[in-house]
Amino acid sequence: MSSDDKEGAYCNICGGISPGKVTVKQIDINGKLIGIDSLDSIVAEVRALNLTDDAAIADELLKRVKKTNYVPTIRSKDYSEALLKEYKNRG
Repeated sequence: MSSDDKEGAYCNICGGISPGKVTVKQIDINGKLIGIDSLDSIVAEVRALNLTDDAAIADELLKRVKKTNYVPTIRSKDYSEALLKEYKNRG
C-alpha cells in the first residue's frame, strides 16, 4: 500500500499526514543544510514589500518562516542571517 492510499499522504520529513503540497528548499544555516518549507513563496512575498533595510528584510523573512517551520529560539539569529543571505543571492 502506498502512502497515498486511503489514509492520506504522509510527509517525507516528519512522517505526519501532509496538509498538502510541501515545497521544501534547503539552505545552509551555520554549516548545516536545513529544509525550509515554502521558502520560494516567502522570498517572493518579502521581495514584493520593497523593503530596503537589511534588518527589516531579515525580520520579515524570519517572521514568515516561523509560520510554517520550527525555528529554535536560540538559533533565530543564525536563521535570520542565512535567510537574508539566501534572499540576496536570489536578487
